[in-house]
Amino acid sequence: MQDPQITTGELPAELPIALDRASGIPLPAQLAAALREAIDLGAMRPGEPVSASRELARRLGVARGVVVTAYEQLIAEGYLAAGHGRGTRVHPGLQQPHPAAGGRAAAPSLGAGAGPIRAMDGTADAAQRNAAPHGPLAPGAPDTSAIDTPAWRSAWRQAVARAHLDAPDLGDPELRSEIAEHLRRMRGTARSDADIIVTAGTREGLSLLLTALGSTRGRRLTVGVEDPGYPSLRRVAARHGAEIVALPVDAHGLDTGSLPDGLLDVVIVTPSHQYPLGGSLPLARRRELLDWAARTGVVLVEDDYDSELRHSGTPLPALAALDDPVGGSVVLLGTFSKTVSQALSAGFLLAPASLRTHIEPVRHDLGGPVPAVVQSALAAYLKSGELRRHTARMRRRYSARRASVLELLRGLPGVEVRPMSGGLHAVLEFARNPAAPPGGRGIGRAESERRVCAAADAAGLGAVPLSGYWQRRGPASELFGLVIGTGGRSGEAEFDRALRSLRGILGEELSPEGARAARPAARPRD
Repeated sequence: MQDPQITTGELPAELPIALDRASGIPLPAQLAAALREAIDLGAMRPGEPVSASRELARRLGVARGVVVTAYEQLIAEGYLAAGHGRGTRVHPGLQQPHPAAGGRAAAPSLGAGAGPIRAMDGTADAAQRNAAPHGPLAPGAPDTSAIDTPAWRSAWRQAVARAHLDAPDLGDPELRSEIAEHLRRMRGTARSDADIIVTAGTREGLSLLLTALGSTRGRRLTVGVEDPGYPSLRRVAARHGAEIVALPVDAHGLDTGSLPDGLLDVVIVTPSHQYPLGGSLPLARRRELLDWAARTGVVLVEDDYDSELRHSGTPLPALAALDDPVGGSVVLLGTFSKTVSQALSAGFLLAPASLRTHIEPVRHDLGGPVPAVVQSALAAYLKSGELRRHTARMRRRYSARRASVLELLRGLPGVEVRPMSGGLHAVLEFARNPAAPPGGRGIGRAESERRVCAAADAAGLGAVPLSGYWQRRGPASELFGLVIGTGGRSGEAEFDRALRSLRGILGEELSPEGARAARPAARPRD
């Protein structure tokens, strides 16, 4: 049979793909990762053909089954589509990515020069492509409609009078003192204001820490991340040249019983509210984690991103509250973006004295990133006590939205609303699709997720695919579903309409009739 790509005059791109046979990653997974990256970077565009499996196998010097397996995985994920008489193509329904600088996308390469790979970071999954989704159900955004109060305006008026003054590199002394008091009241962390360094947010704080550790250890850092976990922070670590190692989580958070010895330099953890699955690390595990870090010399980065926004139960103490303030292992990263506004770009880093001796010189070299007027306003706002009152008001509002999610979406066939003890998001997990072919190992759920996300995108809802939060790809470890935001700037009426729209989409796409109507993906054809 002639190749349909040739008969139609369409020639596939010949990308420079290198496979590392010495790597522990299977060749099909390497090939799938390289093609995924090429599609996300725009080197392969929606609707364009990919190489025939026999031809690509010949070029790469691998068995045809390697290529077929990679193509089938990408078809299941929605990156590729196989149609009778048209060969295998980049899925026409994919959103066109923005072109790289200069109008040309860099060609991906996965080969020996990339160094050892423990997990496929940078798989450019859906959550990464939609790093800043918009819509009433977009996760991560707080409701800022209630921040404009007399106390807020007064804080900025006071700050303007000091706008001509420079803030010290480590932060405004008054702000550092107020942050320490805030942590004592809200998180039970009684630490000196000398332990606080003002940052431009969580990512900037992590970047500061990794710069300090990289300059003192004199080698490439190895950073462990929760899997699934927050993509933004693991990308920061990858940008610093760190090797990323995926660490498993369960219903309670990080699985501390499976942590390796002698491998990691840093572990990024969300103990209060695991992102995105929502577990809270039990006290026994927290102590086990601290003991392990003290024994191995690993630095624990505690991302305390939304611990104050708890709907039910009593929050456990922060890891930093249990740590030694002098020779400890925990660096607490905090931000005011979830309780006040993302526009502030202000946060803090709390570290024990032994680690601050490495971090503070770097801050002095790089300078403080937060303008003095912002620091002054935030200090005045904290001192007034209004942030605690504002947080209490918003907690009630988010709790009401949580109740709306449960009322409208719980009980839908094929959908499980995972427990939500706090935060600004909810997780909807899809049950295995009974219409999936035998042995599909999650392919049915992957296709359901793709179709639901496409419909939600078309409706402008802003929901994000759950599978995109995984560091390691694979049916054995991956869940499929949606992550939706319960904060956002939309009013209650718009939020309610968005939930009802999503309920309709879920009912239509996950019903047995919808599953039967979905055209099954064909095997790649040459």
